[in-house]
Amino acid sequence: MARSGFEVQQAVIKALFFREIRTRFGKYRLGYFWAILEPSAHLLVMLTIFGFIMHRTMPDISFPIFLLNGIIPYFIFSSISTRSVGAIEANQGLFNYRPVKPIDTIIARAVLETVIFATVYILLMTAMWMAGEYFAITNLLKLAFSWTLLILFSCGVGLIFMVVGNTFTETQKFLPILLKPLYFISGIMFPLHAIPKDYWPYLLWNPLLQAVELSRESVMPGYVSEGVSLEYLGLFALATLFSGLMLYRTREEAMLTS
Repeated sequence: MARSGFEVQQAVIKALFFREIRTRFGKYRLGYFWAILEPSAHLLVMLTIFGFIMHRTMPDISFPIFLLNGIIPYFIFSSISTRSVGAIEANQGLFNYRPVKPIDTIIARAVLETVIFATVYILLMTAMWMAGEYFAITNLLKLAFSWTLLILFSCGVGLIFMVVGNTFTETQKFLPILLKPLYFISGIMFPLHAIPKDYWPYLLWNPLLQAVELSRESVMPGYVSEGVSLEYLGLFALATLFSGLMLYRTREEAMLTS
């Protein structure tokens, strides 16, 4: 019995997913531990540098929980979008098989990054709870929706980066650099209400800031971020994904033959 196109794509994505796991972790002796080490080390460094200051600035909330809910969404976005730049080059030989398409590599990598960082998030939040840090998941649906929309937005950016990077190869090193300033303007280290309101109209255009603040609202009772909107994040994510898909559609054949 012939399989449908969707079933074929599922099989391709599954195979690419396990290939990505072997590529990412198979060559390291500590294997999957490295996936936990990077965000954990980042969190520890930031707590060491800013912990005392932020504890005095925000005495009513847990700064480790606040910081973790900024770092993990940023890592999800950064990893999905930047790893998409070299997705075609890394899987070039597989495109000789007709069922394998460039978009499948993006989906496989996005699924892997989501699994990795969702697992790391759960482990670190559990560790924080055991260490006595207070949080309560007051709105699980908001948390799930904000992360889902963040992932869709990241895939849209990843598709755009993949097409641009394949069309203009010299940009492959340049594109990830464009994302670096987002770390400092997306509320990773500070709450939105710490910024003068005069700057809010500019900062709130940033969908990553929206996702970070929505994530914090979902797990930190009493934390309210005025101006953020799940609807805005959804519209921006879908618009970016649609733009990425349209751009990909126009260049798919060229990418397969390049």
